[in-house]
Amino acid sequence: MSTTAELLKGAAELFPDEVVTQAHVRHLELPQDAGTFALITLDNGLDHTKPTTFGPQSLANLDAAIDQVEAEAAEGKIVGVGLTGKPFIFAVGADLKGVELLARREDALAIGKGGHDVFKRLAALSVPTFAYYNGAAMGGGVEVGLHCTYRTVSKAIPAFSLPEVFLGLVPGWGGCALLPNLIGADRAVSVIIENSLNQNRQLKGQQVFDLGIADAIFEGADFLERSLAWTASVLTGETQVSRPEVDRGEAWDRAVERGRAVADSKVHGAAPAAYRALDIISAARNGDLRQGFDAESEALADLIMGGELRSGIYAFNLVQKRAKRPAGAPDKSLARPVSKVGVVGAGLMASQLALLFARRLEVPVVLTDIDQERVDKGVAYVHGEIDKLLGKGRINQDKANRLKAAVTGSLDKAAAFGDADFVIEAVFEEMGVKQQVFAEVEAVVPEHAILATNTSSLSVSEMASKLKHPERVVGFHFFNPVAVLPLLEIVRGERTDDASLATAFGVAKKLKKTAVLVKDAPAFVVNRILTRFLGEVQNVIDEGTPVAVAEKAVEPLGLPMSPLVLLELVGPAIGLHVSETLAAAFPDRFTVSENLAAVVKAGKRGFYVYDSGKPELDPEVTALLKQGDTVLTEEQVRGRVLDAVAQEIGIMLDEGVVAEAQDIDLCLITGAGWPFHLGGITPYLDREGVSERVNGKRFLPPGVASVPAA
Repeated sequence: MSTTAELLKGAAELFPDEVVTQAHVRHLELPQDAGTFALITLDNGLDHTKPTTFGPQSLANLDAAIDQVEAEAAEGKIVGVGLTGKPFIFAVGADLKGVELLARREDALAIGKGGHDVFKRLAALSVPTFAYYNGAAMGGGVEVGLHCTYRTVSKAIPAFSLPEVFLGLVPGWGGCALLPNLIGADRAVSVIIENSLNQNRQLKGQQVFDLGIADAIFEGADFLERSLAWTASVLTGETQVSRPEVDRGEAWDRAVERGRAVADSKVHGAAPAAYRALDIISAARNGDLRQGFDAESEALADLIMGGELRSGIYAFNLVQKRAKRPAGAPDKSLARPVSKVGVVGAGLMASQLALLFARRLEVPVVLTDIDQERVDKGVAYVHGEIDKLLGKGRINQDKANRLKAAVTGSLDKAAAFGDADFVIEAVFEEMGVKQQVFAEVEAVVPEHAILATNTSSLSVSEMASKLKHPERVVGFHFFNPVAVLPLLEIVRGERTDDASLATAFGVAKKLKKTAVLVKDAPAFVVNRILTRFLGEVQNVIDEGTPVAVAEKAVEPLGLPMSPLVLLELVGPAIGLHVSETLAAAFPDRFTVSENLAAVVKAGKRGFYVYDSGKPELDPEVTALLKQGDTVLTEEQVRGRVLDAVAQEIGIMLDEGVVAEAQDIDLCLITGAGWPFHLGGITPYLDREGVSERVNGKRFLPPGVASVPAA
């Protein structure tokens, strides 16, 4: 039987590039003459932008620190042990870079067992242990604290979570077994399953306390000092910590059932992690922690060797790393400052853009439109949204006043844009209209001003072709809702220069958007792929397959919504317009559905009605549908759809629409909400063998978003 030290040594040899976390032990005298206390601080020696993680050597260092305090406790030298982190960071869990390197199940199992063996020693010490969550805590960072006797949390913590299910793992170092036994199964399901599957929703310090995860909460400024004073009062008996009794009856079963319903609604059985976590939570009701820890380790080993986790880590790295260094972006030193923004149009999209620019850039923003009523309505919308932010406590009154003062409207483009550095149009999606708008704007803006278009499918080069300075026109395609979806497709026209492009990327960064450079090709990336995807679903319906069968066929992908619900969100008229644009550009692959055209002509918002609370096919839409007599099975539909998507992505990469397959995935994750467990789309197509069947090759090399060969 391997010892913990041997397990961790073997794992460390597999991961030579680990950023190692030290576990520093220092001693201090507690107030109230409570005694000598050992405080372990987790610190990787880097600032807060490089959060503390647990790789094999880091776990070994914590293990050695526990050796020291265990001996001191046995000798009566200390009355307790505390655990805290460096400034702003407690610890953010396992080092995923090491997980990516694992090629054998026994090595994955060693990581699970190694973490358990170290962390559970905190609970086994002969003196009470205290976790002081002073900063961001995620995954294993949360779990190491759960092994302690008591916990305090800082009010200033911005991020606290168990995000493993989001990535394709389970909380595997005690979270699934300990958390429900601490705060009850229902609250644990919310943290482990629901928050995780809601785009990795984070808890703030107050929520951590309210859920019962922490026993006390203190302000950030003097958090450690207050925590130590509280610790002294607990050790002297002055403070009694009481926790509500956990309901281990029917409430536990109901909580697990609720978790399964949440998982079904989010991943439709397509990713195993949530269900494995729920199995462990279900079994944890008897309080047998040893059995729970073993189940966690086995689940970790299975999931680490699965494609969903590798895709999840790949997706996480895209969003956290690639998104920060956009492929093909010009040198940022070429970017020009932007001190005033103009928005052409005052409709809903234009108004959302005005609000975003005002909030993020904190510069004057002027809306224009064809009449005063539209302008007033647009400005009123922005002011109303600012009031909502104020009401929710997201901004204070002073900030609200400044934002409102920054957003104004005008009918006079010359007055509005004469000193603007960046003007974006969000008018009707018609080439002639947009060309006219840009001609009017070019006549009044300074020579250095960027002209940006929010077009979703039209050619940026053609839009700029009649201007005196086409080099300053750039595509700046947002996704709706603007405040929620991070993606910004930045389109380089044929004559766009580096300075204009660099300025666009600089603005995108200030807007806190994920910018991806795309070629000026019809519908760019997301809309082109989604239109091919939706178009193939629409084709099989038009040919005769029942709507319900076509919709259910793609459920195994675990997408955030079904194809026709997505079409409803986009808007059938917009979907039709984009399909017409693409059918004109690529008539061999894209079609225009007569049924969709009929739905749009009838003024329908979608295929469904929601009278019962659930989507049901609208009888009026059913009456409009004209179908053939070719009925496919779910499997046949799925094959058709995936083949079409794989073909389109292959063509896009050959055309150089983006630099690499990774950019396709980044676009789908951040612009269309495609799941992390798919890795966007290309890892899934590789895993299912679709890429090779359609294109004769994989999109990604083996070992990227997949388990490397042992």
